Amino acid sequence: MSSTSERSFEEMFLCSICLEVFSEPVSTPCGHNFCKRCICEAWAPEGPCKCPLCNRRYDRRPEISVNYFVLEMVSRFRRSSVPHMVEQRRLKVQEIQRCVELSDTEVHRERAVGLQAFTDLMQSVQRRQDRFLEELQEKQSRSHKRAQELVQQLEQEICELEKNSTEAERLSRSQDPLHFLQSCPALTPPAGLKEWSSVSFEPETCEGSAARALSELEKHLCEDFKQLSSRLELLRVKQFVVDVTLDPDTAHPRLVLSEDLKQVHDTDVRKEFPYSPLRFDLDLCVLGKQSFSSGRFYFEVQVTGKTEWDLGVAQESINRKRLIYLCPKNGFWCIALRNKDEYKAIASPPVPLSVQRAPQKVGVFVDYGEGLVSFYDADSADLLFSFSSCCFGEKLFPYFSPGSNFGGSNSAPLVLTAV
Repeated sequence: MSSTSERSFEEMFLCSICLEVFSEPVSTPCGHNFCKRCICEAWAPEGPCKCPLCNRRYDRRPEISVNYFVLEMVSRFRRSSVPHMVEQRRLKVQEIQRCVELSDTEVHRERAVGLQAFTDLMQSVQRRQDRFLEELQEKQSRSHKRAQELVQQLEQEICELEKNSTEAERLSRSQDPLHFLQSCPALTPPAGLKEWSSVSFEPETCEGSAARALSELEKHLCEDFKQLSSRLELLRVKQFVVDVTLDPDTAHPRLVLSEDLKQVHDTDVRKEFPYSPLRFDLDLCVLGKQSFSSGRFYFEVQVTGKTEWDLGVAQESINRKRLIYLCPKNGFWCIALRNKDEYKAIASPPVPLSVQRAPQKVGVFVDYGEGLVSFYDADSADLLFSFSSCCFGEKLFPYFSPGSNFGGSNSAPLVLTAV
């Protein structure tokens, strides 16, 4: 029963005066029903009165009688509707409690993510502050060491010169001219004395160190914020993780799938299978068993040790019996690796991708409603590429190609990993 019809049904048992379910329903001569208490209060004990519904006038207060039919119906209604209303309210309580639990879960998750982000930022600032103080200390230590070395040299030369001066004074008081002449060579200044007039001491300057440190901090914080933003975005899309397995009915005859349907690689050996309209006959690829036609989903694929691969999603209607040209126009949204280190988004034309490091695990996120397909380095959280404003008109399947084996150089499997 719809909510509208339920409401109309319930209104049949409402007194038009108090608007509550009938209590002791009575009928007037004109055939209308009211609660006994309500109609008694509405009519004077004697004298003219009228029906509250049809306004029929009575010169004297008419006789009213219990309407046993309505009384029985109200009794049944109470027995049937009260449990129903109780159940409705109990379900509403459960719904509210579930909403509160979901809200609490979201708060706890965001709190943990936010605290970790702020902790990382504060640790980053602390590391750079420590480095700034260390650099100042190192400059001060080098200046002190240089000054100490110069002072030691000067003090040593002063000592030698004073010693020479004392000897000269002693000889000048000698009464033996021959001894004086023989000692004259020893009175010359010691050899190896430095010409100190050309020597200057300038301590390492610290001027501007704080400004440079703050400038570097700003630069690094911008990088940290960018990285944190990427990590938070990846955490957000990971909420939509799905368990994807490979569909053996679609796998090219040269591909080998693991027993758990989580790994695929090429063997260079073509096996014979009965004809199937689902199977790829020419391209080394396989689809996921799960399909998606709404909402959002995310999965991750390990690509370690490979020199070639394709990853993404494909529409259900793609042609599986001829060579495939991967591009959105043909129903494919993919990125690829070629020649060990050439990454590209397979659009028309292909878009070269600049990666900081070779991804070991690639995350694929799809927002069907928004027409978005995004690829992430699942370890660094870097966004590799996004297809936007996509027009999905049918089911989407995860798409995988491990590439040719190339005699063993590309034998590593693509692996669907747990998130």
